[in-house]
Amino acid sequence: MKKSILLLCALCLTLVIHAQTAPKKVYDEDINPLTQIDEALAKARRSGKFVICQVGGNWCPWCLRFAAFVSNDSTISKVVDDNFVLIHVNYNPRKSEGEEKALQAKAMLKRLNNPARFGFPVFVVLDEQGKVLHIQDSSFLEEGQGYSPKKVLRFFLSWTPEAMKRTD
Repeated sequence: MKKSILLLCALCLTLVIHAQTAPKKVYDEDINPLTQIDEALAKARRSGKFVICQVGGNWCPWCLRFAAFVSNDSTISKVVDDNFVLIHVNYNPRKSEGEEKALQAKAMLKRLNNPARFGFPVFVVLDEQGKVLHIQDSSFLEEGQGYSPKKVLRFFLSWTPEAMKRTD
């Protein structure tokens, strides 16, 4: 009996620890992705920023890992906050979500110049008018089981509104 209780306690503790360390889900699976992009563009126009769409989903461990990485690195999160409206655009490739969701996903991919060809997450940089400036394959930002701060920072700094105005 004591062994069973100890085993049960150990199992509960493991579940609690896993729940606390599991990456936070950041993709809103209910919002229309086209509406989400339009709202981000309106915000970008008001603030003089660009939009970065991190396309992926809560089903994608690397997507959640990147979101946590950015929020936990103060240098990178400051660059993002100062220059971009960063949105997590949900893409669910499963047809079980229904016809409407499938049509929305297809329209979103078309609007963003088919970024899914690079895998997930994939980053699409939009100017304040919604023009696709760049599609970033996230595999080039990886390092080991995570992301390279140097590579990620270089990516963001290369696509700021200020960097795009430079003529030198």
